Amino acid sequence: MNPDRKEFTQLFERADDPWGFKTRWYEARKRDLTVASLPRQRYRRAYEPGCANGELAAALAPRCAELLVSDGVPAALERARQRLEGSANIRFLQGWVPDNWPTGSFDLIVFSEIGFYLDHGQLAKLIDQMKAALEPDGTLLACHWRHPVEGYALNGDDVHRALAAQLGWLRLARHEEADFLLEVWSPDPRSVAQLEGFVDS
Repeated sequence: MNPDRKEFTQLFERADDPWGFKTRWYEARKRDLTVASLPRQRYRRAYEPGCANGELAAALAPRCAELLVSDGVPAALERARQRLEGSANIRFLQGWVPDNWPTGSFDLIVFSEIGFYLDHGQLAKLIDQMKAALEPDGTLLACHWRHPVEGYALNGDDVHRALAAQLGWLRLARHEEADFLLEVWSPDPRSVAQLEGFVDS
């Protein structure tokens, strides 16, 4: 990732929940919208990079047979382990994307609130990795803060424009607010009604 990694380490040294994932209504509501936007009821193998303290992972886990979460900050990953204790379907990986992309394929990738920390080259590499790793019936959900992030070249809109240009897939859903943008893409163009079989494909 582009910023000094010490910055993230220091954030978690100063606070258990640096972004208020546990306490802010904004975050709780966005999490609910994220999970509600997933077009499939169940996923086989999911991946959330940049999991922080595991609040979104806790909401995703009941929908996934297996969920891999990663973060580059050891303290963040430890907090995620504590938050997700007892969830047998979750695996943990320490590492920064795109440098430490995991092996294997996924039918769900949740790319949330990390794209604007990358530079253009890193973002392009990460989009290629996600595109290669997503299974033909898979879902890529992206959600990002739209306001400028001090010190970084990209904002959420920039990230989502890059996704749209590089993925080449149908966008299944888009939720836009002043503060954040949430979009869902898939190589499989079928809608939820088509997947359920009560509308012709």
